Amino acid sequence: MKIGVMNNPLKSVYEEAEQCGKAGFDFLDLTIEGPNAADVDTQRLKALLDTCELGIIGHTDPCLPWAYPVSVIRDACLKELERCARIFSGLGARVMNIHPCYFCPPAMRDQLVSFQIEALPPIVEMAATYGLTLAFENYKAPFDRVSVFKEMIARVSGLKLHLDFGHTNFGKDGHQIFCKELGEHLVHVHFSDNRSRNDDHLPLGVGTIDWQQAVDCLKSIPYDNTITLEVFCNDPQMQVAYLDLSRNMVRSLWD
Repeated sequence: MKIGVMNNPLKSVYEEAEQCGKAGFDFLDLTIEGPNAADVDTQRLKALLDTCELGIIGHTDPCLPWAYPVSVIRDACLKELERCARIFSGLGARVMNIHPCYFCPPAMRDQLVSFQIEALPPIVEMAATYGLTLAFENYKAPFDRVSVFKEMIARVSGLKLHLDFGHTNFGKDGHQIFCKELGEHLVHVHFSDNRSRNDDHLPLGVGTIDWQQAVDCLKSIPYDNTITLEVFCNDPQMQVAYLDLSRNMVRSLWD
């Protein structure tokens, strides 16, 4: 099991990587998004990652309308996702996530799942050319249901699961059923706490998630791969403290 953290796109990605390494984490979950992480100097960041002995996971912009039912918009998003894939691959990543796309004309909301299934194959294929596995992240309805993920994985060859435990805490299906039904497709995990209503990104143990149960679910699959602590705080000193407390909790529960 490897524990990493995500960079805050409000800050310098290079400073975030250096801080991640100094804190002794295993990898950086690199999110490429504005305002200060929209572009990355691959050589500069790779040198930092190597110096700090950090691995890398690719995290794409959650606001891209990549499944919008207009071809020119999808094409533009595919180009942006390929730019990200090129960066991730150059940094040594093997997994790149993608978020559900909720953008569509109001009268076509019932076709959201079919839009994703239609738009995903070229993205999966593009990612594979860069040595990357594309992992679809769970979030709000309808992408909070195991049945939806089963359909997508069955119809999109090569697509894998990125399971966010914070998201399952306010979604329809909990982490237990996701792990039980889709554990073989799981390639990356996010941990953060909340109070069952919103995606608060709280330190572990502060919200309502049963973390012993969460860890037990992963170990039962068995899953022993990357876990990102997606915990945020405006106070830099408290951010470090919260991440350290969360990491210690995961290690203690795991052992």
